[in-house]
Amino acid sequence: MNKIKSAFQNGKAFIAFVTAGDPTLEITEALILAMEHAGADLIEIGIPFSDPVAEGEAIQGADHRALADGATTDRIFDMIERLKEKVKIPLVFMTYINPVFTYGVSRFMKKCSDCGISGIIIPDLPFEEKEEVLPACRESGITLISMIAPTSHERISKIAAQAEGFVYCVSSLGVTGVRSEITTDIGEMVALVKKVTDTPCAIGFGISTPEQATAMSKSADGVIVGSAIVKLIAQYGTASIPPVSDYVKSMKQAIR
Repeated sequence: MNKIKSAFQNGKAFIAFVTAGDPTLEITEALILAMEHAGADLIEIGIPFSDPVAEGEAIQGADHRALADGATTDRIFDMIERLKEKVKIPLVFMTYINPVFTYGVSRFMKKCSDCGISGIIIPDLPFEEKEEVLPACRESGITLISMIAPTSHERISKIAAQAEGFVYCVSSLGVTGVRSEITTDIGEMVALVKKVTDTPCAIGFGISTPEQATAMSKSADGVIVGSAIVKLIAQYGTASIPPVSDYVKSMKQAIR
C-alpha cells in the first residue's frame, strides 16, 4: 500500500506541519518524533524559502528564522536521513518549485526517496505544469500531492481525478494562517472530489482549534494544521516540544 494512504487507515488523519530549521534543525528533528508520538498520522515538513508566496506571517517568520540559522536543503535531507529508521508515519515535503529546480528535479526526488520522504506538495506549481516534476517523482517513487482551492470549481474534478496520496483541499482563499472562522462550503468541495476519486481528502489552511478540527473532520478524511503549530514554536523556541506535543494530542483527540 502507498505509505501516504496508510495515514488514513485508522480513522481520520491528523496532519501536522513544521518548518525545518525553526528554531534549529535539532529541535525540528525532536519535534517530528514528538508529534508522531503525540498522534500525528503524517507530517509535512516545510523547506524554508526566501519568498514563500502562499504563506502568511507565521510561516514566513519561521522560514526567515530557519534560513538565518543555516537550514539548507542538504542539511534538511541529512536530518530526515537521521529520522529514517525512527519514524514510522509518512513524511512529506512542502516546498516551492524554485528550490526543487535549483537543486535539480531528478536529483531532488532521488534524494527524497533515499532519505525516506514519501511525497511532496508544491503550492506554486500549477496543475497544468505538473509534468515538469511528475516523471522525476514517478522514477523515484515520490507521490506528488495535488492542492485544490475553493476557486477551482470546474477544475476540482479534473485535478482530483488524477490525484495521488491524498487531495489537499485548501479551506480558504488567500495565504496560510489561523482563521477565526472558515466560510468555504467544505462539504461541497469534498463531495466534488469524492465523485471522481477514492483518494483521501484532507483540509488545510486556517484550522487551529479542536472545534474547527472536529467540524472539518465531519466532511474530510483528514485535517492539516500548520500555522498554529508554527506559532507555538515561535512562542516557545527551544522549549516548544512539550506544548506542541500537548497541542497535537488535543487536535488528534478532537477528530477521533
